Amino acid sequence: MRAALPELPSSHPIGALLPALYAEDGFAQRFTDGLDAVLSAILSTVDNITAYLDPDLAPEDFLAWLSEWVAAEVDPRWPLELRRAAVSRAVELHAKRGTVSGLVERVELSLGVRVEVLDGPGASWSPEPDATIPAGPDGPVVVRVRPGVAAVDRERVEELVESLCPVHLRCVVEVLDGEPGSDGERGGEAG
Repeated sequence: MRAALPELPSSHPIGALLPALYAEDGFAQRFTDGLDAVLSAILSTVDNITAYLDPDLAPEDFLAWLSEWVAAEVDPRWPLELRRAAVSRAVELHAKRGTVSGLVERVELSLGVRVEVLDGPGASWSPEPDATIPAGPDGPVVVRVRPGVAAVDRERVEELVESLCPVHLRCVVEVLDGEPGSDGERGGEAG
């Protein structure tokens, strides 16, 4: 929250802007000094507004408000750098929402795990007009997760995948141990 900071000098002291008649008036100068103390935080914020709008530079309390502007879903429990990255990449990730790459990038960014998506059967079409509508997807979209920067929290992965998976698809999370191709590849069951 922006607040008055007694040690922050005003970039535009009001006392210096008064007519010459009040330049030597002690009461007027003390009164305007009090106003300067209150307004200095506001003037400092306005002077630095570009920094407030940059997720990499914005104060931590302002970052939460900035995340709402770009509809970035950030968890207040995340480390500050992760919240900054989520806000910085929000528009890019919104453009990819509903795609495999969008799902992978969002889960990797949010949870610090490695993700592989085995997409369903894709789309089908008919070259004939008035043909019957093809059947829907046969199988689920499988989201395979391996430990990365952080350990895998299956519940958080499932919660995030459910929020990101398009509603017409069924997504299944598999939690795997180790590197691809290792003996411990299947560390968890599909759920």
